Amino acid sequence: MKILQLLSNPLLLTKKIGGRILRAYNAYILKDEYAVEVTRWFRDKGDETLRLDYPELNEDSIVFDLGGFKGDFAYALNEKYGCTVYVFEPHPKYYDACMQRFLSNDKVVPLNYGLSDKEGKFLLYDNFAGSSFLNPNHQDKNAIECEVKEIFSVLRKLEILNINLMKINIEGGEYPILLHMISEDKISLVDNYQIQFHNFIENADSLRTKITEGFLKTHVRTWCYTFVWENWKRK
Repeated sequence: MKILQLLSNPLLLTKKIGGRILRAYNAYILKDEYAVEVTRWFRDKGDETLRLDYPELNEDSIVFDLGGFKGDFAYALNEKYGCTVYVFEPHPKYYDACMQRFLSNDKVVPLNYGLSDKEGKFLLYDNFAGSSFLNPNHQDKNAIECEVKEIFSVLRKLEILNINLMKINIEGGEYPILLHMISEDKISLVDNYQIQFHNFIENADSLRTKITEGFLKTHVRTWCYTFVWENWKRK
């Protein structure tokens, strides 16, 4: 079906082929580190394998999905392991999509706010799957006000003491929340962290290094595709 859709849409086909050529050029000709890691990720089919490979999860497990988008990750984890998934999605459009999708599944819980190091309202710039309130490169003026809550206040309200897996894909928001958890010496509340670090943030390399140093006290990195996806498991 996907092949037929591409063939019937020459512009989409051109963009898809062009994207692959550009990634290959950056990876193999320019030796761009990010392009190399992205190429390696797709070659290894990480989205279908590594991101869903948590055999320790079961129907009693708690998963936090930070940046739930339309709920694909939450659906896959719940379907595979029967775990309870809290989906944190501040964008009203995608929150509503999750609410409709999981209307009959009480083990997937959509919440219309994000998690961060503090309470607040932020402007969310809608860039399809790359919505962000931290990306300084956005040109879209159609911003949406969204809400974030301080993570530990949310944990107290939900009466959750341990999280078995926390997936984080929040377009730059990973840095403040993880640094906050490290500074409060509570990084060990989570068994597994699946993180997409973003490199458009100023000083992204040094911030990621600082977080890595904090993780090493309690967790071990089990796999890594730099600035694509990586996983940290509690020792």
